[in-house]
Amino acid sequence: MKTILITGGTGYIGSHTAVELAAAGYRVVVADNLSNSDTTCLKGVEKITNNKLPFYQVDCCKKEELQSLFNNHRIDGVIHFAAYKAVGESVEKPLVYYSNNITSFLTVLQVLLENGGGNMVFSSSATVYGQPDTLPVTENTPRGKATNPYGNTKKICEDILLDATKANPLLKGIILRYFNPIGAHPSALIGELPRGVPNNLVPFITQTAAGVRDVLQIFGNDYNTPDGTALRDYIDVTDLARAHVCALNKMQEKNGPGSCEIYNVGTGRPLSVLELVQKFCTVNKVDVKYKFAERRAGDVEAVWADTSLANRILEWKAEKPIEETLANAWAWEKKLRGL
Repeated sequence: MKTILITGGTGYIGSHTAVELAAAGYRVVVADNLSNSDTTCLKGVEKITNNKLPFYQVDCCKKEELQSLFNNHRIDGVIHFAAYKAVGESVEKPLVYYSNNITSFLTVLQVLLENGGGNMVFSSSATVYGQPDTLPVTENTPRGKATNPYGNTKKICEDILLDATKANPLLKGIILRYFNPIGAHPSALIGELPRGVPNNLVPFITQTAAGVRDVLQIFGNDYNTPDGTALRDYIDVTDLARAHVCALNKMQEKNGPGSCEIYNVGTGRPLSVLELVQKFCTVNKVDVKYKFAERRAGDVEAVWADTSLANRILEWKAEKPIEETLANAWAWEKKLRGL
């Protein structure tokens, strides 16, 4: 049984990935500094898996803290989620984002290699494509100029992993470029739990529907799209979590990937922001008050994925219908609020 370290493992995607890894027979170790999360979702993971996971409150930027974890476990692979992730905030605080996101990744790689190497799955993002000239984007689509520092940290970390795997035969990597993860586990025991004002669309929708927020702001209704709002590729978080299991499985095959490979993880189906809001209201039979606001710094007009490579090589594909995803997101919010 392989042991996988999930950095940022108490967060939204990390907690869902922990569930999928445990279901696939992996041992899971969770590390998080709790700067942007708490142990709520970790407790949910333990209820779903009926298993208490080893948890370390460590800062991935601090080598000695990470090493203490490696002293207690033989880590076979790492899924690296630990990073600051708010696009708008990264525009306001670029140095904070560069310092944290790049230092934490470098430190995790150094400690992994110093302890015998292993497999690395890096949590990247569709933001590396910027605003592409042609859609959908494939893994061969040129990476665009980053429209925000958050996206630029993802590009830099991709380059670090590509270089590190070329230079170190003990290190294998897969880069997963996520599109827009939404939804919650069907159990409603884990889901997206933002601190303060949400930066992502669906928690803002659910909080507005629950009465926590007065009105949802939709940033930009003057884009060159059918309804004027931005087009995105929204993927169910449990589908996204499964992609990490498929990546780890593939790296363990004798004829698996080379030193480092890149895969898009999305649905391949674009949906506008306004369409998503309207679908949420229809599926859950609730009203969400919204208003249009100016475009947000760092946002692109439209991006969605060609996922044929991941479908073929990783033997993974998105399966959840959007209606089920939005119903699960609302079930999670209602459970949180006692509605």
